[in-house]
Amino acid sequence: MIVAQSGGPSPVINSSLRGIVEAARSFDAIGTVYGGHHGIEGVLKEELIDLSAQPAEEIALLRYTPAAGSIGTCRYKLKPAQTEDFDRVIEVFKAHNIGYFLYIGGNDSMDTANKIAQLAHQRGLDLVAVGVSKTIDNDVGDSEFKLIDHTPGYGSTAKYWMHMVQNANEENGGSCPADPVLVMQAMGRKIGYIPAAARLADPAREMPLQIYLAENKVPLEQVADQVNDELKKSGRCMVVVSEGFDVGGVGEVRDSFGHVMFSSSQITVAQVVVNYLNQVGLVAKGAARGNVPGTDQRHSMAYASTVDLDEAYRIGENAAYLAATGQSGYMSTILRNDTPFYSVRYDKAPLEAVANSERTFPKAWIAKNGYDVTDEFIRYAKPLVGEDMVTLPMIDGRQRLAKLQPIYASQKLATYVPQADRT
Repeated sequence: MIVAQSGGPSPVINSSLRGIVEAARSFDAIGTVYGGHHGIEGVLKEELIDLSAQPAEEIALLRYTPAAGSIGTCRYKLKPAQTEDFDRVIEVFKAHNIGYFLYIGGNDSMDTANKIAQLAHQRGLDLVAVGVSKTIDNDVGDSEFKLIDHTPGYGSTAKYWMHMVQNANEENGGSCPADPVLVMQAMGRKIGYIPAAARLADPAREMPLQIYLAENKVPLEQVADQVNDELKKSGRCMVVVSEGFDVGGVGEVRDSFGHVMFSSSQITVAQVVVNYLNQVGLVAKGAARGNVPGTDQRHSMAYASTVDLDEAYRIGENAAYLAATGQSGYMSTILRNDTPFYSVRYDKAPLEAVANSERTFPKAWIAKNGYDVTDEFIRYAKPLVGEDMVTLPMIDGRQRLAKLQPIYASQKLATYVPQADRT
């Protein structure tokens, strides 16, 4: 089996990897489990980390190891015209007797897994391809939540924002005579699930908090009016804005998938909002300030949700089961049970259906005032962040992270340069 990761990492991506590796030991049919070093690029370059040869302790520690440092991820897209790349993938699979391919990622990754499964079938290769859902944005699947209820990674980033806003509220409340307005920018591109999670910090709506989602376009003039209204009422205001909130051009930079990388663009949305608020003036003395968290939103292990960690593990286990039982062409999914208390079950969804879907933030979950979310969203998101904090293993005051050994499969093919990397 080859397991690979694609796209942005998450606090719990390695928990899914752990679930796959540990579950694979229970199935005689699977044999050795390899990790593609830096995703599909590692497969193309025949850089395959032997995960079966790793100490069990290090595999177990993947639960407490965030992001993708274990086997690496990539943003390399297999496009239809890159026929040599597809041929190379099949060659690598044949050379190493690969019968199972598991791809951890989002919609684009599910599309890649689906294409590889179809190609293998056309070439007569007995390959089982299974997708493993992952994204902090929660944009994998459909808006009706029938393919998947939520993706591993989102619960932890939502928890990060819940605590960030709580702590920011303490500072804003204490320093408001000089700094009455704090603008915070959340990841998620143009999907509002991450900024919406700020409301989990204050479900009773006692804080002077305004949330602006990319899905609900509001002119900067109106933002300023609403902020000043809150200043008149409370003397201070906290603003959470989506990184994809429309403020005009920000010098967008795009990755190989065509997605805007807002943290790499020339200017941040939060800075535009801060500059505008200070330019038009606040009704309170002092100035607006801004916080722009970056990739710490997806690698802060201290804020990982224990619920998210457990579910990520189980979705990996389920993916290994789907593979071992020959259920090719599916993505391992989480579905919420219709019960009075929160519970889930692990199921599957066709890769083709996931690859061609696009989840959006429900309009019904945007409050009528345009700068908040509804209680229905709170009921959806609250169970995902859990009730406690993760307990991290420590040595000499530092986190004990998984350290995989550089044990690689012997290369059997000629050196290969991926098509998109050629000059």
